[in-house]
Amino acid sequence: MDRFARLVSRLLRVPVAFVSLVEEERQILPGLFGLPEPWAVSRTLPLSHSLCRYVVASGQPLIVPDARADDRLRTDPALGDLGIVAYAGMPLTDADGLVLGALCAIDHEPRTWGEGEPADLEDLAAACSAELCLRILSARSRSAQKVLETARAAAERARNHAERLEQEAQLGMDHAELLLRASEELAQTSGLEDVRRRLRDLFVGAGKPSYVGLLVADKDELHRIADPDIEHSVEREVLTLPVSAAFPSTRAMRERRAVFVPDREALVAEYSPEAVGFFDRMGFTTVLCLPLWGSRALLGVLAVCWTKRHEVGVTERATLTAASGYIAQAVERALHLDERISVARQLQEAMLTDLPVAEGIEISALYEPAAVGDMIGGDWYDAYHLPPASSGGAPGALMVTVGDI
Repeated sequence: MDRFARLVSRLLRVPVAFVSLVEEERQILPGLFGLPEPWAVSRTLPLSHSLCRYVVASGQPLIVPDARADDRLRTDPALGDLGIVAYAGMPLTDADGLVLGALCAIDHEPRTWGEGEPADLEDLAAACSAELCLRILSARSRSAQKVLETARAAAERARNHAERLEQEAQLGMDHAELLLRASEELAQTSGLEDVRRRLRDLFVGAGKPSYVGLLVADKDELHRIADPDIEHSVEREVLTLPVSAAFPSTRAMRERRAVFVPDREALVAEYSPEAVGFFDRMGFTTVLCLPLWGSRALLGVLAVCWTKRHEVGVTERATLTAASGYIAQAVERALHLDERISVARQLQEAMLTDLPVAEGIEISALYEPAAVGDMIGGDWYDAYHLPPASSGGAPGALMVTVGDI
């Protein structure tokens, strides 16, 4: 815009020229030449000092040889403060023809404007208007681009927020389903192997662990209950751990609290090289060990492992802790049932005696319980020789007894 002011000064041979844009309360000067201070620094003029406002108001050129002799202008403070005597202003318009301001030529002496000078000023004003239109379009384009970018950013944030809400909702559904499955699946378990089998498909969803291990306490050791149907390398390698071992699971047992290992760095910092080597071989990165509390004592530990780093939030930890409560109840029932079955089997075995050897007769026995695999019932049998009828005589008769309680 300064270039247009210089062109006006050279072409019309005037000491002052400027490009003005008239606003409601002031006049902005994006281009100027020869204007004294402080106007040159601020590049603004109050409307009281603006002859260009007459150009904007009328939409027509304003050509004045001597403003002091013009009834409209002679009282304008710009004449004294800016030294305006002769004035020529051409309208500057936008693409729609709206007058934005004026391209002005100012002389400090009275002046009769030459025949071609208004036309030259008009041509320069047309070129200046075209430049302003380009700048307006460019500004609008930048504004539209900024609005578009803002809208895209807002849409991206909204999409991310929606995805986050969807993930949280899915996690909530997964957690609720986990607790529902745990309450249903583990209520009908019949032994530790059955509990371990049902754990296999209990954990599903977005945060599904890579491995879930069940370790049961026995005096000063933790015994891992192996999956009866699927062979896991974890269960082949470490089946028994002393409670004193520096493993996350044994720590949970010793300290009777949940133990969380977020990554390998934490494992190396707090646990034994044996534990680090074991987890490296298994490919585990994140581990959560939860104590299994029975009605009277601590029964063991549930080990939940992920191969990739996994953030266990407050809600997920609460859900897993609640699920471990169902698992602990199932383990307690299974241990009680296994103990009763063990005692019953011992009693049954005591009632199924070894058969004697008898001359002239072959004796064999078959015990077939009603429940396949249990070998438990009230059945019994025995065979034994009666005392001889007389001293020194032949052996007594063979007595066979078979019973059912």
